[in-house]
Amino acid sequence: MANSNLSNAKNAKNDEFYTQYPDIEKEMNAYLEYDPDVFRGKTILLPCDDPEWSNFTRYFAQKFEALGLKRLISTSYAPESKKYKYGYTPSLFETQDPQFDSSKTRTNGKIFILDHDNTGDGRIDVDDLQWSYLEGDGDFRSAEIRKLRDEADIIVTNPPFSLFREFLAWIMEAGKQFAIIGNMNAITYKETFPLIKNNKIWLGCSIHSGDREFGIPDEYPVTAAGWRIDEAGKKYIRVKGVRWFTNIDHGRRHQPLALMTLADNLKYSRHKELKGKTEYEHYDNYDAIEVPFTDAIPSDYDGIMGVPISFLDKYCPEQFEILGLTQIGCHDLIPDTKKYNTYKEMLTSSDKATGASGNKTNENAVLPGKGNKKTYYLGPNGEIVHSEYKRILIRKKQ
Repeated sequence: MANSNLSNAKNAKNDEFYTQYPDIEKEMNAYLEYDPDVFRGKTILLPCDDPEWSNFTRYFAQKFEALGLKRLISTSYAPESKKYKYGYTPSLFETQDPQFDSSKTRTNGKIFILDHDNTGDGRIDVDDLQWSYLEGDGDFRSAEIRKLRDEADIIVTNPPFSLFREFLAWIMEAGKQFAIIGNMNAITYKETFPLIKNNKIWLGCSIHSGDREFGIPDEYPVTAAGWRIDEAGKKYIRVKGVRWFTNIDHGRRHQPLALMTLADNLKYSRHKELKGKTEYEHYDNYDAIEVPFTDAIPSDYDGIMGVPISFLDKYCPEQFEILGLTQIGCHDLIPDTKKYNTYKEMLTSSDKATGASGNKTNENAVLPGKGNKKTYYLGPNGEIVHSEYKRILIRKKQ
């Protein structure tokens, strides 16, 4: 289910969320446990960041020597470019620095660099960060930030989720290693899923369920559920359905999923949807069975299975192969056994039901209810055919 906090923020373009330090540390530790030298001798770029407040900058700066980094670069986006609706006041950090420039504070991004002992205390850490204004606004699509991308080895950040598709393409274009945070529904994007299917990217190790708390700028209004303001007046919001997306290896993705036989799943399943059934449902338009829960994947079925997108939290590429994804045309390896028109997202209790893919409105495809959105196929004669949520089509490797 789409998260309302994410949706509201996306609509308002208020998508500047500050990731908490423990969430960063836990994910980076997973990479280090698999390969202790994963960051050694590397240049780390933290774009889409706000170095003055960022826990990404804090983490890598504090652990610069322990990780064996070569260089750390962190950049921010200009306040004017963020188009703050609620005003912007530069921090004391900026205004009290000799290089403060009132003509640039709103229009130019900032860059922080760490690569040597600047204070002379014999170690390289957060106190040695040096900053200056960027020539431009710090947009990751600019030539200035693109050049920094090309110089870096690894990119780590929490990009604006309204630009997730574009940001991921920006990374893949350069062939860099990365770890970024995004909405779980990004798995189903037509730009993202083929990369997952071909094992070019995968989900991170540390976030599998529940929600995560993010800091938000002071000027953001607190209107969503799950928010708080701490004793220092800092605002926080809890967001569901977030995941790390990465191409840095970690041990979790090579741990096979424990499975039961098909018969045992039906007999002992804790899910009421499966209890009392004698077999798994078979799709009407794919030669595959519906497995509605990851822990219900049968160990003795060699055919094609449709599983929830949350399966990727426990996906082991040595155990399963990913064949496709329903509803977006990424299932070339699984031909349709029955053809339906392009799926549509129907709005219940409406006069008209609009096509999610831009097809013409079907005035007869109206569903009873209270305004909930449901995904359906339209049959050859305009009949409504129920469709599950998007499913990943997989097959067990021999």
